[in-house]
Amino acid sequence: MTKGITFEPVNGEGLRIGIVKARWNSQYTDPIAQGVLQALYDSGVLAKDVVELEVPGAYEVMYGAKHLIDTNQVDAIVCIGVLIKGESLHFEYISEAVSLGIKDLNIISGVPVVFGILTCLNEAQAEARSQGESNHGYPWGQTAIEMALLCKS
Repeated sequence: MTKGITFEPVNGEGLRIGIVKARWNSQYTDPIAQGVLQALYDSGVLAKDVVELEVPGAYEVMYGAKHLIDTNQVDAIVCIGVLIKGESLHFEYISEAVSLGIKDLNIISGVPVVFGILTCLNEAQAEARSQGESNHGYPWGQTAIEMALLCKS
């Protein structure tokens, strides 16, 4: 699952982590969020230090992340959304906007914002990346902790 990347054990005690999850495609975003939470808890982040926010879709995830940065003093955020290509150009526009928006938040805010947006060509790809052993949520949670600790170092 973690092609080419390994994570050393980290201690997330005392970190405040935000999760912004899109409700669109919730059959995929919900298990991804559970994977993120498991990684946080396994690393010592307390439930009281996890701020969860749901927004309608992937496009709104950026605003939700900015809201958490502005109001909750989080140490890192994981943005969770799933975009599945359809028959129109909508997928391309939303994918690009969300990618650039999350990139901008990382650069401008000084708070690590993890790109947890699956951009899939079909439902099978979304399912494969959000379920069981291939759930991308766990490594995204680990990434949030690692980056938050980097900022504090």
